[in-house]
Amino acid sequence: MAQVQLQSGVIRQEATPLNQWLKRLGWPLTVILLLLAIFIWRSLTGDQPLADLMSVVIISLTFATPITLGALGGTFSERSGVVNIGIEGMMLGGAFFGALAALLTGQLWLALLVGPFSAMGLAVLHGVLSIYFRVDQIISGTVINIFAFGFTSYLNALLLRDNKKTPVKLPGFNFNIGTSPYSLGIITVVAILAVFIAHYVLFYTTWGLRTRAVGENPKAADTAGVNVFTVRYLNVAISGFLAGLGGIYFSLQELGYFTEGMTVGTGFIALAAMIFGKWTPLGAWGAALLFGFSQTMDTVLQSWYGQVSWLHTITQALPYLVTILVLTGLVGRSRPPAAVGVPYVKQ
Repeated sequence: MAQVQLQSGVIRQEATPLNQWLKRLGWPLTVILLLLAIFIWRSLTGDQPLADLMSVVIISLTFATPITLGALGGTFSERSGVVNIGIEGMMLGGAFFGALAALLTGQLWLALLVGPFSAMGLAVLHGVLSIYFRVDQIISGTVINIFAFGFTSYLNALLLRDNKKTPVKLPGFNFNIGTSPYSLGIITVVAILAVFIAHYVLFYTTWGLRTRAVGENPKAADTAGVNVFTVRYLNVAISGFLAGLGGIYFSLQELGYFTEGMTVGTGFIALAAMIFGKWTPLGAWGAALLFGFSQTMDTVLQSWYGQVSWLHTITQALPYLVTILVLTGLVGRSRPPAAVGVPYVKQ
């Protein structure tokens, strides 16, 4: 087991075995499994074919995609000690510039690069403000959100005003199960892969060890030879890149074009998912799946039982109610990295 000797003690490389992954998913997965059991029971005892279960899984994964990517971005940033509430603005920037690149060049692969890297630029700006100038990180993130909304709205009116909004969409992965066709968007597949890559990087690599050390005790990490500023800058940049991919989901996978403010608060939901998941990639994914599954179940249950107002209210409110329970500590303690939000001053 790898370890680094620090002034305040030892920070060890956490080797998370497979049998602890369900524990990391925690309460979100428990709630999802409960709702899934209800759906399977209804499918077996009602008129709905069980094959619809696959549709529910795919739609849930799709709805969870931008939340997953935003939560992963927030995890990298906050694990290194930098609060990033600018995820929403970075998503919006990625959505706009990705759509613009696709429209102007017709090259979707180029849009997949332009969107995330433009969001990374906003993340670097946030990093400079909060790390170099030591601006309050909440204020810096808020500035990013306000700037991104105003800037993308202005450019949208200036450059895309006469665009007839002919959808330019990313291709998906089509497959069949039995005689039923299904499709999974490319950003959704990327998001699923990103979860496991992020888990491996944070808990099984030297970079992940340094990231967690800087987020817990930057002074001790500095004493051990870790460049605190470099680690924080790079992790904030990674968070922007992932948020930009989440923005691409809206403009190039879901709609095929950009609309003003199209992320509609998803970046803030992603931050809630990150906290819900206790600052771990798998936990954040579990929380994102809960949000996505709840949106799917809302549609499914309404199709079963009609427009029942109280049922709609429950399914829509469920993920937010569970998040409140988690944040208040009633469903388990959620402790952030010790040094998150605290600017580091090198002695």
